[in-house]
Amino acid sequence: MAKEKGRKLIAQNKKARHDYHILDTYEAGLVLTGTEVKSLRQGRASLVDGFVQLDGHEAWLHNVHVPEYSQGTWTNHSARRKRKLLLHRVEIDKLESKSQETGHTIVPLALYFKDGRAKVEIALARGKKEYDKRQTLREKQDRRETDRAMAAVRRKQRG
Repeated sequence: MAKEKGRKLIAQNKKARHDYHILDTYEAGLVLTGTEVKSLRQGRASLVDGFVQLDGHEAWLHNVHVPEYSQGTWTNHSARRKRKLLLHRVEIDKLESKSQETGHTIVPLALYFKDGRAKVEIALARGKKEYDKRQTLREKQDRRETDRAMAAVRRKQRG
């Protein structure tokens, strides 16, 4: 069997980008069991409630839902178990010092396979206030309206 190449996205946490200001991102490996890998290869996972907790110079991913593998037997994993993240010591130390600051947290942004290995993109983030969320939404709507107007002008020039 040929070795996988490239990046295959499994799950994305769009809500995190809406709820937080992303300050810094990191790529981390995951310690998984066999049935978890098979379930992820089927493209099933949810990062919505996920968060990262630093504990004794180790990073742990909590509340990420990886459903049980349908063909699994008694060896199946529990869906919401905590999973260890594989990061360099320097990265863990940096995350630990920055996450101690008020209002900072570490959230997962994406779960994917990179060259056949399961990876998670985590971000050091600061929570947005309600008015920040409204401002971001307003900017997104304005950008969409200007793109539509530009497309209409281009169509008019062609026709």
